[in-house]
Amino acid sequence: MEFGAIASVAIVVAAICMVVRGWDVRLVLLIAAIAISIVTGLNAEPHDRFRALALVVREFLATFSNEKFVVPICSAMGFAYVLRHTGCERHLVLLLVKPLRHVRWLLVPGVIGVGFLVNIPVISQTSTAVCIGPVVIPLMRAAGYSMATAGACLLLGASVGGELLNPGAPELLTVYSKTDVSPTTQAREYLPPLVFTQLAISMLVLWVLSIWWERKSRADKLVPPGAKANEGHSPSLVLVEAPPETRINLLKALVPLVPLGLLFAAGPPLHWIEIPDSWVILPKDGKRDSAYNTRLIGLAMLIGVAVAATVSPSRSRDCVKQFFEGAGYGFTHIVSLIVIANCFGKAIEAAGLAQLLGQWIAATPQLMQPFAAFVPLAFAAISGSGMASTQSLYGFFHDPALALGLDPASVGAMVSLGSAAGRTMSPVSAVAMMCATLTGTNPFTLAKRVAVPLLMGVVVVVILRMSGII
Repeated sequence: MEFGAIASVAIVVAAICMVVRGWDVRLVLLIAAIAISIVTGLNAEPHDRFRALALVVREFLATFSNEKFVVPICSAMGFAYVLRHTGCERHLVLLLVKPLRHVRWLLVPGVIGVGFLVNIPVISQTSTAVCIGPVVIPLMRAAGYSMATAGACLLLGASVGGELLNPGAPELLTVYSKTDVSPTTQAREYLPPLVFTQLAISMLVLWVLSIWWERKSRADKLVPPGAKANEGHSPSLVLVEAPPETRINLLKALVPLVPLGLLFAAGPPLHWIEIPDSWVILPKDGKRDSAYNTRLIGLAMLIGVAVAATVSPSRSRDCVKQFFEGAGYGFTHIVSLIVIANCFGKAIEAAGLAQLLGQWIAATPQLMQPFAAFVPLAFAAISGSGMASTQSLYGFFHDPALALGLDPASVGAMVSLGSAAGRTMSPVSAVAMMCATLTGTNPFTLAKRVAVPLLMGVVVVVILRMSGII
């Protein structure tokens, strides 16, 4: 291994330590990218000393203005803000939760399932937790579950990977940018077998573990006062009253599904709806522009916003304002991470680390699937961002996948799944901290509770993939 590669590894390790200590992941990855590119240039010819640094700068500027990320992500987050403003997402949650009031023994898998389903149209894990938390947490408390168990169910459901079934998910756009496999095709064909397997295994394992947690919790209550009382809880944040029955507006409950329905109806193989190019982007050289799929996602979100405003006339006045506030949030918290993660990935590539990983995989092809799942998982668990993990690391697996004759979009699905699992078990992720706030628990406690179910789920997915079953 050359000096540049060794120094780059040291910089990556230092970056990981800084993220663990609470530094902003964007700042850390940007500094690391610049440092790696400078170190890489030390061994280059004088006229090439700043080639790697120039590559990072170009990548920053190109991604910062890349509509493949900006349009779908910002429009999806704008739609999420409008759903929250109009109350449509709450009616969807109430509709999904209503059966759980009558089958309390199914609360653990039910809450996880509700979070998973809501995360599909909402995309943002944190928004999903904020949306369903005030409804499901009191319901679980009323059934006698501890706040830590309720928080673990909320975290797993909101973040296990529901958004990967939405064509607007950032991870799908990352894979699309390198493979030209449309996000709709990925969400319909590549990801469901992986995501549903992961969901089933992790849900089942957490359900079993919750029985043990609750028995242990009841036993702890017998300990003399002061020994473990209120450990890890913030009583002022705990929601203790069961939510009252609320009349559900079915029309509002269906609004979050409008963009999803449009995208799947307009995409292959259904093609039930044909959106003319003139409404999205004009053809180029007589052929459909490659940006058509990207802008189609944005158009679907805008139609969803219009429908939400129509069914909520009393709140329609501020819907446009809410849309742009959500778009701004998406740029600040999602697109910014994509920009920096791209820069980090380019620096790693210039340092030769990506080539080294490719050589390992080429020498031992059996490592492809485990590496594609667990390397992004580890990075996401440290950084707290599944999107940053996918964006930084997918490029490392794309070329080796082609060299081995594997479908790079299929490998991308594995990378996305591993990144989602790592984000969910990260105590520094935004969704983990939100779930901890809603339940008055410690994010490290919640992360530990979901780690084993998630890891077992990923292991099963990898085994099934290597066996050719999924």
